[in-house]
Amino acid sequence: ALIQDVAQDDVQNVSTILPLCNEDADKPEDVYKFEDILSPAEYEALQAPAAAFVNITAEEIAKKTEDKSHCSFVLEELKFLPTDEKSRDHKARCLWFLDTLIKFSYLKVIKKKYPMGPECPHIISRKLMKNFTSLTYNNGSVQNLISASMKTKITAYVIALALHINNFQTDLTVLQNDMKLQESRMTDIARAMRLKISKVKGLLGLENDHNHKLGTLSLPLPVQKASGNQQKRKKMN
Repeated sequence: ALIQDVAQDDVQNVSTILPLCNEDADKPEDVYKFEDILSPAEYEALQAPAAAFVNITAEEIAKKTEDKSHCSFVLEELKFLPTDEKSRDHKARCLWFLDTLIKFSYLKVIKKKYPMGPECPHIISRKLMKNFTSLTYNNGSVQNLISASMKTKITAYVIALALHINNFQTDLTVLQNDMKLQESRMTDIARAMRLKISKVKGLLGLENDHNHKLGTLSLPLPVQKASGNQQKRKKMN
């Protein structure tokens, strides 16, 4: 019954798979703490693969855009890397991990131990397998699967990371397209993460005529609309 429960991918279920939310944070960066997204050891391991981003040239970005070798959020953000060395390295690592998370979300059943290829550090591969897949049994063997709820979890972590990259305001429409999600799904997840959602003209000059949804994490956090069950539970506690 538990597995069925997780498979029913509704919003009540979402709260259990979101990154840890610190409701009494006094600044936006503490609501979803960076170290809850990437541990110091994981962050350290990203230095090597992200080095290619640190030194990227405008020509390389243009070529990657043509090849669609990275998601559009990452390609766009690579154009605006800070000049300061430390900030530049930090943003490059975040973008590399965000790109990897999004690519990982496209997989359905994971058959290999290191599904993201040899350049992905082992500690990151382990994190992806441990935190973002469900175990299922198939003909007597165990498989790692990216279920609907795991896709939601990946999306939530992608949003949290994008907020850290973009000073706590991020274009949800770009992320939604990268994740191949429906707008309503993206909006549900962003709302569950207590973001304020507003409409803007396409920030990136892509499909300018469309309205883009902008998600902002600001304090005080919007009040969570609890479902009936949660309200009852609160009374009982």
